[in-house]
Amino acid sequence: MYLRIILLQCCLLAAFNLPAKTIVVRTPRELFLANKEAKPGDIIVLQNGDWNNITMALNCTGTKEQPIIFRAETPGKVFITGNSSLQLGGSFITVDGLYFTNGYAGDDAVIKFCIDKKQLAGNCRVTNTVINDFNNPKRLDENYWVAFYGKNNRLDHCSFYNKNNIGVLLAVILEDDRSRENFHSIDHNYFGVRLPLASNGGEIIRVGVSQHCEFNSNTRITDNFFEHCDGEGEVISIKSCHNIIRNNLIKECQGSVVLRHGNYNTVENNVFLGNGKEGSGGVRIINKGQWVVNNFFYKCRGDGFRSPLSIMNGVPHSPANRYLEVSEAVISNNSFYECAPISFCEGSDTERSVQPHDVKFLNNIFYNTKDRLLYNIYDDISRISFSGNLVSKTIPQELINGFGKTTLITKSSAALIIPEAGINISNAISDSLLAIGKDRLMYNLSSKQGFTNIKQLQYVLTNASSACGAKWYNVKKYQQAEKQVIADCKNAEDILELLKDNHSTKLIISLTGKEYTFTTPLNISKDVSITSKSKQIIKFSFTGTGAEHFIQLKAGHALSLKNLTLDLSGVMARNFISTDTSGNSHHSNFSLSNCVISNNKGTFFSAAVSSVADSIIINNNSFTNGKGDLFMFAEETDKKGYYNVEKLKITNNSIVNMNGQLLSMIRTGNDESTMGPLLLFSNNKITNCSTEKEEALINLYGTQRSFIEGNSFTKSNQGKILIQYTDKVRAVHILDNNKITGSGKIVTNKFVIIKK
Repeated sequence: MYLRIILLQCCLLAAFNLPAKTIVVRTPRELFLANKEAKPGDIIVLQNGDWNNITMALNCTGTKEQPIIFRAETPGKVFITGNSSLQLGGSFITVDGLYFTNGYAGDDAVIKFCIDKKQLAGNCRVTNTVINDFNNPKRLDENYWVAFYGKNNRLDHCSFYNKNNIGVLLAVILEDDRSRENFHSIDHNYFGVRLPLASNGGEIIRVGVSQHCEFNSNTRITDNFFEHCDGEGEVISIKSCHNIIRNNLIKECQGSVVLRHGNYNTVENNVFLGNGKEGSGGVRIINKGQWVVNNFFYKCRGDGFRSPLSIMNGVPHSPANRYLEVSEAVISNNSFYECAPISFCEGSDTERSVQPHDVKFLNNIFYNTKDRLLYNIYDDISRISFSGNLVSKTIPQELINGFGKTTLITKSSAALIIPEAGINISNAISDSLLAIGKDRLMYNLSSKQGFTNIKQLQYVLTNASSACGAKWYNVKKYQQAEKQVIADCKNAEDILELLKDNHSTKLIISLTGKEYTFTTPLNISKDVSITSKSKQIIKFSFTGTGAEHFIQLKAGHALSLKNLTLDLSGVMARNFISTDTSGNSHHSNFSLSNCVISNNKGTFFSAAVSSVADSIIINNNSFTNGKGDLFMFAEETDKKGYYNVEKLKITNNSIVNMNGQLLSMIRTGNDESTMGPLLLFSNNKITNCSTEKEEALINLYGTQRSFIEGNSFTKSNQGKILIQYTDKVRAVHILDNNKITGSGKIVTNKFVIIKK
């Protein structure tokens, strides 16, 4: 009997110590069964190949010592495509080496640390994984790429490229106690190439939302590389408490780390490498107890909300979704090299009227040989304590107490900014601050000015180049080779045949005929350039009476028209050119140069609702005898801040005898998160142009920045409005050196600066 018991105990002990298994799975069904049967220490290997339209829901349970690992047979050769996603709802699971491409996730996140919000992940990890252009087909179909739930989860050594549809790339969700005090780690990742979204909702990382802003998240965003993240004004948006943003490189991003809601967050040891890029920001501070310490800002050239450092005004008795006043903040030991002016009391207006208070601004250093201003002050700063801050003596601005001008020199390629030899300026830090900093910071506050730890700076730069992202992924390796086709076309049939060719990715068409008669519209679904070597008049005819467009520029492609003389009297369509009407998430580009356009009967160029172009360049053209509008960006009327073009440049054109609006741009709503649209309208000659109705010849509604310079307006829109500005939020408009003769009036507002 005793022997039988011993044998039974041995069998049970053996059962609990079964060796971990390596299981190769080839189908979604096999993956499902492997997850169901997995034991601590098991390794499930996904066979190389295309895993299409799959929801990978993993809810097995490993241990700290023996996690369950799901890994690619070869990193980068397990393609997750189609309508697919990864969901983690177990504990101590690691997913390694997947490649999400050529697909989308719909309403849900691509990677989610929960299953149906019932099973939340704990101590799970996604590593060595890539998501590239895994966008919902429509630009305004919102979703996340990564959604954190649960606690103690980690995302590391992953790469993210080309998120084009609306929605935060990575969101930390704090819906209930199961996901608060989470201590998630987001580290050693690469976040790159997010084009301007032309709306709010283009953040890279958001931690919390306004209704959960008083909860602690304790999320750590460390050792990451952010590059060309231009989606909107907030690269990292913090909306919760006690988070750490440390040791990150933020390179050439048109946005900032924004402490938008929540308290006691720390921004430390980061490098903001603006490199002179327009709109490159730093840190924006709102709320209570924020510390911004030991950061290096290099040629950050943003202004306003995107300033290298921006301390906001607050709203009295602010609701959660507006602006609580800044208090108990510490901004210390930061270095600014050739940066644009910083901002105090940014956003001050009749609503945002509460000034910062109990703020310590200590031992920062500003090297600048280019700017006249070190800072802009928009309200009372008497409750900010300034001490020990050093500034280049070349700054002509008269500075307040707490800033001292001196000769500053740079060492180690500008990374170290110090006073010249023989000048010894130090500022002691109080014992109470040192005690707080000891617990809160990686390196404590220093009595020396600026970011002085060169080894730490070098670590951030080296880490970004060598340790961030999935190392198996090489962007160029996965790019398809571009096949260019150059062809002469003597008639419409030749053009249509070339556009149908699916083998080319770039098409250059040279028009050799005199007349082109089309019975179907042209769909531009590749990069196309149309030109002519002859100056002869080319007549386009399109018999599709009542058609919406003659040419439609599909999303994701570019169209260029150059060196053409076009008679459009035979084109019977509402729009000569329209952008994609499907709402596709990809961007387009259009250019028109050195062309003569006559006799257009509809709108020449119309931007469809939900479409977006990175740039539209109209240069050195002649428009004559048209009966229709020229450039219309007027479909976005939903008051959400959407718009259709990031940069519109109309320069050096002659516009004569046109009956219709020359330009209408509409961006409704009161969103302040974008830089666009930007309009440059310069050196154009407008003669004898007018609108049929009581419309402005040029109508700008919500355009964020415009420069109307060096133009001449002669006998245009007499007795009506020539140019009209309407703005709901702060904008920048410059009217400079325009000659107006016998033309309508200009309706301005407080944001318009008339220089001459």
